[in-house]
Amino acid sequence: MTTTVDRPVRTPHDESAADGNGSRAAAVSSGDPHHARRWLILAVLGIAQLMVVLDATIVNIALPTAQHALNFSNNDRQWIITAYALAFGSLLLLGGRVADIFGRKRAFLVGLVGFAIASAVGGAATSFAMLATARAFQGAFGALLAPAALSLLATTFTNPSERNKAFGIYGAIAGGGGAIGLLLGGLLTEYASWRWCLYVNLIFALAAGVGGAILLVHQKVTHRVKLDVPGAIAAAVSMFALVYGFTNAPTHGWSSVLTWGFLALGGVALALFVWLQTRVEHPLLPLRVVLDRDRGGSYLAMFISGAGMFGVFLFLTYYMQQTLGFSPVLTGLAFLPMIGVLATTASIATTVIVPRIGAKWPLALGMGLAAIAMAMLAQLGLTSTYAAHVLPALLIMGFGLGLVFAPAMNNATAGVAPDDAGVASATVNTMQQVGGSIGTALLSTLAASAATGYLHSHAPGQLAVAHATMASYTTAFWWSAAIFLLGAILCGALLRRGRPVIHPAAVPVLAH
Repeated sequence: MTTTVDRPVRTPHDESAADGNGSRAAAVSSGDPHHARRWLILAVLGIAQLMVVLDATIVNIALPTAQHALNFSNNDRQWIITAYALAFGSLLLLGGRVADIFGRKRAFLVGLVGFAIASAVGGAATSFAMLATARAFQGAFGALLAPAALSLLATTFTNPSERNKAFGIYGAIAGGGGAIGLLLGGLLTEYASWRWCLYVNLIFALAAGVGGAILLVHQKVTHRVKLDVPGAIAAAVSMFALVYGFTNAPTHGWSSVLTWGFLALGGVALALFVWLQTRVEHPLLPLRVVLDRDRGGSYLAMFISGAGMFGVFLFLTYYMQQTLGFSPVLTGLAFLPMIGVLATTASIATTVIVPRIGAKWPLALGMGLAAIAMAMLAQLGLTSTYAAHVLPALLIMGFGLGLVFAPAMNNATAGVAPDDAGVASATVNTMQQVGGSIGTALLSTLAASAATGYLHSHAPGQLAVAHATMASYTTAFWWSAAIFLLGAILCGALLRRGRPVIHPAAVPVLAH
């Protein structure tokens, strides 16, 4: 039988002053079966999160080799990426609510097993259709896995100081996983096979699955609610249409019905979804989750950072390989300094800075630093070097993103009732995924237009093509800087000042 107790309002200062062996620790330990093994659980969740995050970029490196091996066209190539993004982005909210209703351990393990099977099928693909289908199933099971993992983290770590450390580590993985994917994809493609960029997920899934099965305890929900089927359909249609519409923009143009038509459909479905959430008894996404200023600002921060950071991973990858002549492996290694700074900053931000001054100013400062880094990258030219021009910008970018990801994830899931933890976590992932899709489409379209404009106004030739390519990169970097600057202003305006306060929340306690 499951009952609930209410936690009193406590500040981080109160928590840090409490004796680790005192009544607080005893209460948490007796009430939460995950408490004693929480750090091992964090390791398991980190492995699962790393698998999902790096899969968004690891396949990018392998794509040219896979295209040659399976003999599919350039037009088909984008669907290897798009199939994953569409399934992942459109099903995240549903996956988060499924975890709330049927149990987070079950959702976590089912997501892991499904992701592993889809990865194995993709690695063994003998045709374009087989690979694209496998990528879609990867995205679908990832949409179940990602929110389950984040909600498990949010409900396992309830002590503010420990929660900050845990989210610092988790945020570093979320922010640096894409760059790790570039490095790992380059190593596997160059020294093994492009198929191992998919097979490697079986190793991650096995480690996380065994650990999850042993360490996690299935906790019954306090009350079983009905699944909001109309809301789930509206959410899936809106996310699918928006991601698909923006994905079509670079290849079909904004005037194509495949672009504006799907964007219009996505907007209508999104409006319908919001309306439904105010009418149904058990909404898929209770509006109380997103209307809080701190959580709403944090969701917006994840959306903007997802949109802006692709200026680093996408266009800087092309610059280093095509202009600087880096190999895929060397390109991945070039991002490692950024990952190191990001991980260190994320840990410091959540354990030292946020408990003292709150998330408002770290998020705003992080966005501002990211804008400065993108403005520095906009100065790159054909004769620029990695050490003198790229590395300083990457270090500043790592510092900025470290101030954004972990505090935003922590803030976005703080003070949420346990029954809403899954959908709140899903919203974090949804905002980052949709933001990334929109950012990729917008930046790609703007970059292509800049290159075309340069070629039309200059005499044709190899040098003109090189300068046109640089013009496309510069345009993308400047627009990324503008996106991050907007994020700094919005975070500074929306989030509350001051240290965070732990709001009352019903915490599940298992009867013995």
